[in-house]
Amino acid sequence: MSAFQHGLVIGKFYPPHAGHHFLIRSAAESCDRVTVVVMGADVESIPLATRVEWVRQAHGGRSGVAVVGARDNLLVDYESELAWSGHVALMREAIARGPHGIAGIAVDAVFASEAYGAELARRFDAADVRLDALRATYAVSGTKVRADPVAEWDALEPPVRAWFAKRIVIVGAESTGTTTLSMDLARALRTRGGPHALTRWVAEYGRELTVQKLAVARALAGVRGLAEPTVFDLDWDDADFERVALRQCADEDAAAQAGGPVLVCDTDALATTVWQERYRGRSTEPVRAIAQGMPPRTLYVLTDHLGVPFYDDGLRDGERLRPWMTDRFREVLEKSGARWIEVRGDRASRLGQAIAAVDAELGRGWDLAAPLG
Repeated sequence: MSAFQHGLVIGKFYPPHAGHHFLIRSAAESCDRVTVVVMGADVESIPLATRVEWVRQAHGGRSGVAVVGARDNLLVDYESELAWSGHVALMREAIARGPHGIAGIAVDAVFASEAYGAELARRFDAADVRLDALRATYAVSGTKVRADPVAEWDALEPPVRAWFAKRIVIVGAESTGTTTLSMDLARALRTRGGPHALTRWVAEYGRELTVQKLAVARALAGVRGLAEPTVFDLDWDDADFERVALRQCADEDAAAQAGGPVLVCDTDALATTVWQERYRGRSTEPVRAIAQGMPPRTLYVLTDHLGVPFYDDGLRDGERLRPWMTDRFREVLEKSGARWIEVRGDRASRLGQAIAAVDAELGRGWDLAAPLG
């Protein structure tokens, strides 16, 4: 039998970190039921709904744990009765919307690591369960994470890491060194160690699909006694590009959850719209919508075709189109509003330019708004 019937954990979870998860685990192991109230203000940079989803992903599978959100735009003032009454009223409303509140089960334990836990427990007529008040078990806080996510990377769950990851996307025309540069950049970042040792590289799914389509076409030709097809004989339809864009996004998101503070991508769905124009004469609304729905890009790196010999590896067919594609990428990137650079020169020079740009982005930090105080 659990020590308590209904435990309460409240917080901004801005963002959720190992200390928060310790509170929730402790409550779940000590109570029959737990309500976690995620409280967020409109001025804060991470949307409340996003934070609620993160906590649900981490603890929604625990029996008896319910996670609810509360929009709280009231100032925090521990000396003000008016402030306390307002915040607690919002908590009670949120609890009432959850399954345990609907069932009418009163809160009988408040789990907290902050000093306010005593007063909060008093207002709920509940036990004050104080954990890790000195941060000796988990020396982390939302303030520390917001100030330097890289330093606190180990304290973050995969979905939170994915949100913080700076996404660097390498784009360019055929045979302009995009894959080489993206792989070189990922390797260079991994050598820095620490969280950067987790740097992931996201491959170009369009190339994988080309290999697959060509292999199938050649197999069918062999069965039918026809001449072996080349890449010039492949048919591409709009559904192919929608498939590429969706898969590219899925691969990117999976890598972001498993990776470090920087994610290096060899193309993305925005680039897919350009490739669709190249093969189909225009991009379609479904593919553009996928590109528009991507997480923010930190930086695009465009590889110029000038000075780069065209290498035909059996999967390329657009040497004459390289100038057009480079110009088109410039136009699309400029219109996107994202930061981007164009790199030229030999392999080492391009890598140096890319690393300098990534370091500049890391130097900018994450610029999260302070929580409403």
